[in-house]
Amino acid sequence: MNTEKIVMSRRIGVALVLTGAVLWGISGTVAQYLFQRQGFSPEWLVVIRLLLSGLLLLGLAYRKEKQNIWGIWKNKQERFNLVLFSILGMLAVQYTYFAAIKHGNAATATILQYLGPVLITCYVALRSKRFPTVKEMLAVILALLGTFFLVTHGSIHSLSISGWALFWGIASAVALAFYTLHPHQLLAKWGAAIIVGWAMLIGGIGFSFIHPPWRIEGHWSIPSFFAVVFIVLFGTLIAFYCYLESLKYLSASETSLLACIEPVSAAVLSVIWLHVSFGFTEWLGTLCIITTIAILSVGRSKETVKTN
Repeated sequence: MNTEKIVMSRRIGVALVLTGAVLWGISGTVAQYLFQRQGFSPEWLVVIRLLLSGLLLLGLAYRKEKQNIWGIWKNKQERFNLVLFSILGMLAVQYTYFAAIKHGNAATATILQYLGPVLITCYVALRSKRFPTVKEMLAVILALLGTFFLVTHGSIHSLSISGWALFWGIASAVALAFYTLHPHQLLAKWGAAIIVGWAMLIGGIGFSFIHPPWRIEGHWSIPSFFAVVFIVLFGTLIAFYCYLESLKYLSASETSLLACIEPVSAAVLSVIWLHVSFGFTEWLGTLCIITTIAILSVGRSKETVKTN
């Protein structure tokens, strides 16, 4: 491959990952609009998003893989791991993220979710029975500092967000850590489209017993209809496709770094569109947390598939 083709491939990869990350960020802000302006519930949006996105993704996977999409159900251990990932990974990360948006805002929820890689770093160090490296310690310190600035306005006497927003935001980071760590073997064998598609569908079916998709809470209008369509189609399916396609042109560490534009896009859109208060300390906290991702991404070789 000549230099010109390499440059063009990298440009395509960068464009794809930035598109996916920005769509994820925008979808969080659109979800905030549905919750706080149109009265929709996180429960309904989660169940409808998982069901529709799961069906669409499995449909795309079937066009390419045909009957191979059913193969994972033949192995008992793989069935168990898939269901576990679907409930404790996919469903958990979706619901906790939307609940954090409901009780706070999209910017804060997205940034707090980005603490997930720091939790993964701590878990891996503990499991390996080793002390964190200097790079890892720096990342943890920056993450804690960023969280402090983000949720307190820099004051130790009060929170700038509700306790529930903080709880669900941290829970979202924990769920993201499990979501990232658990399915490596499944992804390596079956591919992301099949695994994520089934996980969305199973998570949606499971959550339907708690909140049926036909129990709609909210005000239906043309804007709210298009908001739901945007979250399902652009904020899930297209964003996921762009992120996966970018991995063909860029390394996993490069895509992780570029995907850091997601919380920035969520914050900017929340401020401009929904008039969320986001001052100097919040931006400083955001910078600290994004810097942790940059630090941890350097030298990382394992691929991470993220679906927000």
